Amino acid sequence: MGDVVLEARSLAKDYWTDSIRVPVLVGVDLTIARGEFVAVMGPSGCGKSTLLYVLSGLTRPTAGEVVLAGVPISGLSDGEVTRLRQREVGFVFQRFNLLPTLSAEENLALALTIKEDRRGRRPDGRAPLASPAELLERFGLGHRRRHRPAHLSAGEQQRVAIARAIITQPAITFADEPTGNLDSANAETVLTLLRDLNRQGFTILLVTHNPDVARQAGRVLHMRDGRFVGEASP
Repeated sequence: MGDVVLEARSLAKDYWTDSIRVPVLVGVDLTIARGEFVAVMGPSGCGKSTLLYVLSGLTRPTAGEVVLAGVPISGLSDGEVTRLRQREVGFVFQRFNLLPTLSAEENLALALTIKEDRRGRRPDGRAPLASPAELLERFGLGHRRRHRPAHLSAGEQQRVAIARAIITQPAITFADEPTGNLDSANAETVLTLLRDLNRQGFTILLVTHNPDVARQAGRVLHMRDGRFVGEASP
């Protein structure tokens, strides 16, 4: 086990509906080391996506602690959490979440700009993985770099979204059902890309309800009713 990139301690998350408490996460403990590829698998509604949002700092937990890249989140202001997330987190969504008015290359360039100061420097001193054009070329999308999302296939959009997530070399990349909107051929392309990135040293946490997708990871955690109920190596 290498350096710890992400740790969750007794994590809980509740939502309220008509004054009724609905527990979504219940006492979750998790440790992810640098360079791991971990999949969380479970049925729809078991809390997988909520777990990603809490771990990445997109949502505050009701109880417990998240330590991201060595920084406990609970003591940070919303602005500080946002800056930590921008610096250390990449996120791949099921529905891609690309900005529709920007080209593929511009979507990647914006991800870099968000993490730079007014002089174009990153506060952590970390260099980008490549230029947007170079990274899209590596992902087989060089000829599509000036196209907007509406003119890209679903598989191409997801590859652009992955490139956007990892171009800043984040400490960890979260993937929320990244193959959920793809056919089998495009799903395999995306999974191959994620495996290759992991071999290059990227730390990945993926959630899925599909056992074939989960088997691509080095470690699989099974989730049910907001809890981890088992762990396996594929």
